[in-house]
Amino acid sequence: MGLSRLDVLYRRLLLTKLFIQGWGKPEDLKRIFEFRKIIGNRERCKDLVQRDYPVFIDKVEDQTDCKIHNGHFISPLEHFVPGILPAESVKARFQFIVPKKWKRHRPVCIHLAGTGDHFFWRRRTLMARPMIKESGMASLLLENPYYGYRKPKDQLRSSLKNVSDLFVMGGALILESAALLHWLEREGFWPLGMTGISMGGHMASLAVTNWPKPIPLIPCLSWTTASSVFTTGVLSGAVNWRELEKQYAAHTVYEEEIISMLEYCGTDSFRMGQEFVKNAPGSFDSLSDLDLTHDLLDIHSPERDHQMGLCSSRASDSALLMGRRERDGLDQMLSAVSSSGPHLDMLHAKNITWGPGQRQSLQRESLCFMKGVMDECTHIANFSVPLDPSLIIIVQAKEDAYVPRTGVRSLQEIWPGCEVRYLKGGHISAYLFKQRLFRQAIYDAYDRFLQKYSSL
Repeated sequence: MGLSRLDVLYRRLLLTKLFIQGWGKPEDLKRIFEFRKIIGNRERCKDLVQRDYPVFIDKVEDQTDCKIHNGHFISPLEHFVPGILPAESVKARFQFIVPKKWKRHRPVCIHLAGTGDHFFWRRRTLMARPMIKESGMASLLLENPYYGYRKPKDQLRSSLKNVSDLFVMGGALILESAALLHWLEREGFWPLGMTGISMGGHMASLAVTNWPKPIPLIPCLSWTTASSVFTTGVLSGAVNWRELEKQYAAHTVYEEEIISMLEYCGTDSFRMGQEFVKNAPGSFDSLSDLDLTHDLLDIHSPERDHQMGLCSSRASDSALLMGRRERDGLDQMLSAVSSSGPHLDMLHAKNITWGPGQRQSLQRESLCFMKGVMDECTHIANFSVPLDPSLIIIVQAKEDAYVPRTGVRSLQEIWPGCEVRYLKGGHISAYLFKQRLFRQAIYDAYDRFLQKYSSL
């Protein structure tokens, strides 16, 4: 399976850099990692946001086909991790787009925003208004922290300044989604579900893991973890790796304290890669001599992963990993240290101030650390399994270069019973031309819910 040329070209046309200020304050990383342990467990998290959490409607706009309710509430994250959100992001803003006539029931779908989706017009135009016309379904559009009205004054467009900002955004959206679901229930809307495209789909997936009831979920163009997005996907080229490496080398807190807080240890975790490198015969210093990109793309296709029926227990995972041929082990190692794709070029960067061996080692450690912290806060397997995975329909692009699936555990393995629909093409073409298929997946998931839970 190849990668979309349009995805690669589109990324090259964008000059913005991500994480220009580095990892973020070590104390912020520690606080958000500790809180992740709470929100990663549904039983511990289900009562964090009270059922009567206050939500306010500020203005109602009367349109020909709908009413648009503009509202706000204070992000619950501010109560549990005070000061972790920028001041501009503390107030959560949303638009609730309601049809003037309901066709049946009063269904509502919460849409979380993808990368670069500021304010509400894009989701309102491409998804919410067509959904009213096609199915009479209401949509609630929540604005992400760091975006639109919630964007810090010194942030450039969508370029998050710190790696930690992404984790703060995720923690906030999990709790904010719970507040909105409770509010919609109080107002008598039903059934309720969640969706999102790209990063929005992943954030919706994380939010649903904490909801204590069966709920339709339709993540589009997202997968199991954000680690591959920023280490092997085309977006990795936008990451300010030089600053990340400099900070990692200068502050021992990352290696000595923060790494010990990382809990995820599945077959695609950074620890498995570290162990393989440490115990493998021979040397992997000359990674540039290994041309495994084709093998990576071929070996770990979703279709093959599904056919293999990967075992879910850690013991079975370990046995499966050790039993593969050496080439498969190399794939796992390369995935873990993120040395495939765009970063093979980085291993030969010129104008460096230290020896090639030191430079190469630092790059590899920084990439490995990025995978570790990303998996800690974004890997689906680090969160509870939704109560009814059969209500989940994932829509993926076969040639997605933004969200790599190579060397990453499949959603079918982590959420047994969910459905994955594959579209031809890549990330950008699917976003531009396949929105109708995203909406159809939403309708199908809601129909499935009504068939199973119409008596609720």
